[in-house]
Amino acid sequence: MDSSNTSWEGGFILMGFSDWPLLEHVLFIFISIFYFLTIFGNSTIITVSRMDHRLQTPMYFFLNNLSFLDLCYTTSTVPQLLVNISGTDKTISYAGCMTQFLTVLLLGGTECVLLVVMAFDRYAAVCHPLLYTSIMHPVLCQALAISSWMGGLVISVTQTVLIMTIPLCGRDLNHFFCDMLVLLKLACEDTGAIEDNLFVAGIIMLACPVALILGTYAHIGHAVLKIKSMAGRRKALGTCGSHLVVVFLFYGSAMYTYLQPVQGFSESEGKFVALFYTIVTPMLNPLIYTLRNKDVKGALWKVFGRGTDTG
Repeated sequence: MDSSNTSWEGGFILMGFSDWPLLEHVLFIFISIFYFLTIFGNSTIITVSRMDHRLQTPMYFFLNNLSFLDLCYTTSTVPQLLVNISGTDKTISYAGCMTQFLTVLLLGGTECVLLVVMAFDRYAAVCHPLLYTSIMHPVLCQALAISSWMGGLVISVTQTVLIMTIPLCGRDLNHFFCDMLVLLKLACEDTGAIEDNLFVAGIIMLACPVALILGTYAHIGHAVLKIKSMAGRRKALGTCGSHLVVVFLFYGSAMYTYLQPVQGFSESEGKFVALFYTIVTPMLNPLIYTLRNKDVKGALWKVFGRGTDTG
């Protein structure tokens, strides 16, 4: 157990991209730009949705939650990364590491559940349009949003407690944040039982939601085929298509990373995949939801004073 005391007392060293010192300068510039765009894009979605009464619907209520999640998710890792890249101090305390680990899992787990909720919202809108407002009652929407956060909280606390029970040997984390798989690689003892537990958690939080979403969209696709109006089909496919793109971006990278054995995890490759789901995906989400959405684009023009209120 003595070998693990270093982690408790001195914390960890986040190696980040120090293996590629020349790349760090380029990454600092691009990550800073992406982070700014993420903050701007998601803040704009939240602001516009609150200012335009036409966007105060269940779909945009959940989109607001997603944008807030993306803001928090990116902020939980990127500022630390930028500090590490730009300076020589790459340390993080044990408490700070566990807090970051808990936060990343909380936000990631919440998004897993929220994307399922958003699929249900699209199912209600497309398959039961006449009952949509009564089904997606504000009370139910709030309950579903709270349930998403509670689901993320349960999974994050459980996994954090498990990680904290493992004695760790060494301080060097070959990553830019305190990630589950990298922490497990520092374990001083066999982690087979814990890895099995984490794999089951991954199935519950990743594979099961994907199956539910795909099943939901199978019903939505069947309902869309029954719509005779081409305009109606385009409108249904527009909002549903945006959600599906977000689902594939988020779950694809997460499943690629976490549904694999710890020993088979490549830390170098994992860092670049992590850049995608912690920085690129949150930046793209506002674009995905606005480029093909006339309501949001109209609200943007209105807010920035280039349109008229058609009320």
